[in-house]
Amino acid sequence: MLKLKQTILVAGILLALAAAPASGQQRLYKCKDAKGKTYYTQTPPTECLGQDVEELSRQGTVLKRREGALTPEQLEARETEEKRKKQEEAAAREEKRKNQALLNTYSSEKDIEDSRQRALKQAAESAKEIEKRMEVAQQRAKKLAAEKEFYAKKPLPKKLQDDVNNNEIDLKGQQEALAAKKKELGEINAKYDEDKRRYLDLTTGAKSKPAGAVPPKK
Repeated sequence: MLKLKQTILVAGILLALAAAPASGQQRLYKCKDAKGKTYYTQTPPTECLGQDVEELSRQGTVLKRREGALTPEQLEARETEEKRKKQEEAAAREEKRKNQALLNTYSSEKDIEDSRQRALKQAAESAKEIEKRMEVAQQRAKKLAAEKEFYAKKPLPKKLQDDVNNNEIDLKGQQEALAAKKKELGEINAKYDEDKRRYLDLTTGAKSKPAGAVPPKK
């Protein structure tokens, strides 16, 4: 019943405004007070101070919307929402850039697989070089160990001790480098699997399954 009365009131005010001379009042304000009561007036009522106010045309169209005073919690929520939207927009722009870069890099699935094989071959060759250096360090370690036996009951010469320490450091470094290179092989396959998946999504529109790791060609 209350809603019907409000509708009749609004219709009456709008009809009165429409019938008023052009030089007269042509605006209507709509707002709710702190208790939720809705007002339709030709001037913003004092009951709506600090609340949202809508300015309506003679036809009832919203011309302006003036926000009321926000609480600290509402301000924080709005700032959080604006930050979230900006982050989403930035992520969308970055995704678009990455997709375009991918399409500029590859012209077919074969291009992706060829690039994969080149990267795997280069990493495998680097791993072999590391293994060779490890073998040299291991041989040197055996030779130094034999020299240390000669001084079993004598003080070890400083140079010999330095050589032993340096060789151990070198061997440990080569072992760590080899482990990193083996990890890189897995990362290369994962990268090109992802590139292929995204490429297929962009060129065919079909969601592709991640491809399995492809071993380097010999």
